[in-house]
Amino acid sequence: MSQDVEDVPLLVPEDLPAGWVMPDLPVIASPAESVAIDAALKYDKRIYRTPGPDGELSGYNDGRDGRWFLIEHVQSHTRVLLRLQRQYLMHQEPMGEVRITGIVYLPEQAGEPVASPMLRNLPTSRIEAAINRRQFAVTGATRFEGGTLTMPSGRILRAEEVMKPLGNPKRTPDFYEVVALQHTRLVDDGEPNPTARMAELSRVPLSTAQGWVARARSKGLLPPGRRGRAG
Repeated sequence: MSQDVEDVPLLVPEDLPAGWVMPDLPVIASPAESVAIDAALKYDKRIYRTPGPDGELSGYNDGRDGRWFLIEHVQSHTRVLLRLQRQYLMHQEPMGEVRITGIVYLPEQAGEPVASPMLRNLPTSRIEAAINRRQFAVTGATRFEGGTLTMPSGRILRAEEVMKPLGNPKRTPDFYEVVALQHTRLVDDGEPNPTARMAELSRVPLSTAQGWVARARSKGLLPPGRRGRAG
């Protein structure tokens, strides 16, 4: 199943962790309203690029395609405006990775002080991870139906097989597809270093598992990795 990038919503209610919701009627209902917020914040003139390993500007990220969304914390009624935008690197898959590129924090009532614990615990990483898993699923990953998944080779994979040792890349059908599924399952389960856990499961050196994950990313089976984050 594939879909054009323009047809894939940047944020849906299912992307939010428990305790956070989106308003039934979107507060920011159109791209034009997002553009207006950017203009008010002087974001509309900023175009920035991602430095490569050699310090050169190898990426391309035009700030004009960001979109603002309002979410609300159910218990405290704290509201947060999130600015979401696709981040692209040269030679990466065309969808790009969705990142949070702006945050506006709004306590329930105007004039109330900002609650620092709430700000510290704002689940930005979990929201980004959920969005990118869904984006990837829409643009090429397959899903389990009835506990099974038909792999590209025609092999039928059962859900419980995902967490088994991965085997030999040269002898295992759909090896890197299973690498991507196992990595995603560990991320979903909250594993802080999924690649290290994969190495333990398959009884291989960490460097070997890292190579498998890197290869899965290069094949477009996983979203781009995040700098400075384990796994």
